[in-house]
Amino acid sequence: MTTPFPADASPTPPPGCPAHQLGTNGLRRLYGPEAEADPAGLYEKLRAEHGEVAPVLLHGDLPAWLVLGHAANLAAMRTPSRFSRDSRRWTAFRNGLVTPDSPLMPVIAWQPMCVFADGEEHKRLRGAVTDSLNRFDRRGVRRYVTRFADQLIQDFGPTGQADLVAQFAEHLPMLVMTQLLGMPEEYGPRLVDATRDLMKGTETAIASNDYVVETLRRTMDRKRAAPGPDLVTWLMQHDAGLTDDEVLEHLRVVLLAANETTVNLIADTLKLVLTDRRFRAHLSGGHMTLPDALDQVLWDSPPMVLVAGRWATGDTELGGRQIKAGDMLLLGLAAGNVDPAVRPDLSKPLSGNRSHLSFGSGPHECPGQDIGRAIAETGIDILLTRLPDLQLGVFEDELTWTSAWLSRHLVGLPVRFTPRTADGEATAKGLTAPTTAPTTAPTQPTQPTASTKSATPPAPPTAQPSAPEPPVPAAVPRQRRSWWSVLTGMFRR
Repeated sequence: MTTPFPADASPTPPPGCPAHQLGTNGLRRLYGPEAEADPAGLYEKLRAEHGEVAPVLLHGDLPAWLVLGHAANLAAMRTPSRFSRDSRRWTAFRNGLVTPDSPLMPVIAWQPMCVFADGEEHKRLRGAVTDSLNRFDRRGVRRYVTRFADQLIQDFGPTGQADLVAQFAEHLPMLVMTQLLGMPEEYGPRLVDATRDLMKGTETAIASNDYVVETLRRTMDRKRAAPGPDLVTWLMQHDAGLTDDEVLEHLRVVLLAANETTVNLIADTLKLVLTDRRFRAHLSGGHMTLPDALDQVLWDSPPMVLVAGRWATGDTELGGRQIKAGDMLLLGLAAGNVDPAVRPDLSKPLSGNRSHLSFGSGPHECPGQDIGRAIAETGIDILLTRLPDLQLGVFEDELTWTSAWLSRHLVGLPVRFTPRTADGEATAKGLTAPTTAPTTAPTQPTQPTASTKSATPPAPPTAQPSAPEPPVPAAVPRQRRSWWSVLTGMFRR
């Protein structure tokens, strides 16, 4: 697959031209504005052209295989003997084609962690993580969620308006995770800001990463002197005998991965509740449970659209394609979830069906999915209970997403509701029954309060700074219609 580029390659087409998406040998690129504007549309083009597995190009026009089929994804996930997680096998690495400053490096550069390990080493490292995560009492996790959800709602409750992405979804998971790691509560807001900055790739992202790492190191030092019932202590004391570096790297990946995926799950579920009145009616009427609703969202809007990756251990076949040893595979979670072989009719509901690919499968299945679901379920339930007349604060077609090759994020979710005091009492006459969009000019939400908004950019870790307020991403086409949109479209006019 590693075909060299011709020296006399033709000039780059102008932006917007269909050829702009094509690279070496006419292969489609998974990066760039055209690919990121409509990833779902790109996946369907690739499926129509190539079937279950499609050749694509990554940043730097490096070749890879994108797995589009549901069954093919499961095969790649469940057979590590054929498809390894060790990125050092990648032919592009061995041939020196990946530059140190490549945007792929933060995702695929090998590290001594379970996510890049196979076999016995993977069992040792992952066993320590899963054993430690499984020690948490789910009722205790839900108590943390309830406390922090209430605090966030109290911050914006008196205003009668909010942005549920910036003021709720982006804060709640990290606040809970800091408690599971045994950190002082005051670390929460600062870590929220640093991780938001880190995941959005701003110019201060490196400083934010340094702050996260230094915070974890300080926590480890404290837990040596004063162990507690928390993830840091349990990893350090586990029989697997993890080194300090191994403990630190696994804490970092758990912290960041749990935060990013749960933020997206909360935001996408709230968006569905606020834009599909029948969906909300089914929830409030008891015809659908919140866990069932989350499964529908996980089918339609997985928190990560792609996972990179797997690397072929030898010449093999997948989805009718001949894969060479050292080739890279990208697991297409979003594409696999809408594979016509398993979902011939996307309008049919799948609530309660957990055979989606959103948490992976096989030996590398997400170990923290139960905690992530508990945070999302409890947080959304508390929000809808405390603010029962919650309504979308802008027209649905004004909502925007920002996309990258691995994920897709709802930029904001402005809402309005009856203002409520700190004790939960309404301060004015309640709003009318929730609608899918405002009937008058929407009111923009107020800025986050001092306890939730971002402060100054991260400085050296010793200063314990907060991350900067992220820039507003460019608008992209709206997300594809969910099955509830199809089902209820006839009732909206």
